[in-house]
Amino acid sequence: MSKKIILTGGGTAGHVTPNLALMPGLKKQGWEIVYIGSKNGIERELVSGTGVKYYPISSGKLRRYFDLKNITDIFRVAAGVFQAVFIIAKERPQVVFSKGGFVAVPVAVGAFLNRVPFVAHESDMTPGLANKLAAPFAKKVCTTFPEAVKYIKNGKGVYTGSPIREELFKGSAQMGREFCGFTDHKPVLLIMGGSLGSVVINNAVRDVIDELTDKFCVVHLRGKGNLDSSLDHVKDYRQFEYINKELRDVLAASDVVLSRAGANAISEFLALKKPMLLVPLSKKASRGDQILNAASFKAQGFAEVIEEEELDGKKLVNSVNMLYNNREKYIDAMKNSAGADGVTAVMREINNAAKTKEDKK
Repeated sequence: MSKKIILTGGGTAGHVTPNLALMPGLKKQGWEIVYIGSKNGIERELVSGTGVKYYPISSGKLRRYFDLKNITDIFRVAAGVFQAVFIIAKERPQVVFSKGGFVAVPVAVGAFLNRVPFVAHESDMTPGLANKLAAPFAKKVCTTFPEAVKYIKNGKGVYTGSPIREELFKGSAQMGREFCGFTDHKPVLLIMGGSLGSVVINNAVRDVIDELTDKFCVVHLRGKGNLDSSLDHVKDYRQFEYINKELRDVLAASDVVLSRAGANAISEFLALKKPMLLVPLSKKASRGDQILNAASFKAQGFAEVIEEEELDGKKLVNSVNMLYNNREKYIDAMKNSAGADGVTAVMREINNAAKTKEDKK
């Protein structure tokens, strides 16, 4: 008998890319894949190139604060529920899997009303509002961090790590060095500040660039509009706004990483066994989830952490050198992590959920 799964999740790339990471493994196991997403969200664009059937539904943003849009969005969510119920009844999947985002809430209700097992995944340490609303309908809620399990009610939480794109494991270190133009045989330090870049990290790096390049070849993703022409002359330093298809090669070439602490990015470093120095976004600029992410990875022995308010050039250089000198310790900890292979762990929960449906027949 053929197997069918409906994937959902959207609103940001972080709610879509783990689903894309699952697709090759699901296809290898013989799953037919269908996707339910919003009409205008980023997920529609990202899924369009996969050949997977895509159903757009109505969705609304659910806010924790008062806004008149909350009233109109209730009707959008209600319409999305009716659409999701119809689609799931038509497609008759064995299981529905959600990566979160507000489009997932109607799909969770639709799965429940069709008596289809529902599995969710939470990226952050504490569940976002959409996953809080969807969790009562789930058989299991997979988590990126082991500490997050305790925040999932009714014993539904299970630590799996995050699914990572298969292509990231196919990088070539030699091609990464060639792409950056590195000819010296020094170790490679990769610096990433997120898609928008980090002014704090960029400034700290500029202050000590000569000390860093004395020991490392440095490749620096500075963020859109943040290139610094004053550093163009520095030997063994290469800067980019961002890197797309060559990123897997640059990661393969990298020995250690200096980064923000977004859940998806650090999960990729974990899967690739890259020792990391994390500078999480402060609470002034976020709800503090990166601080919790970084603390978890440090406690598990994968990373060292510098709080943004404490970052300066001297501390950066000392911490990077210490990280590199002790890199095998961090690599060994990552090798022994239960969350290093998120695709396999999440697919296990998907298959277990689908089996419960079959057992009831």
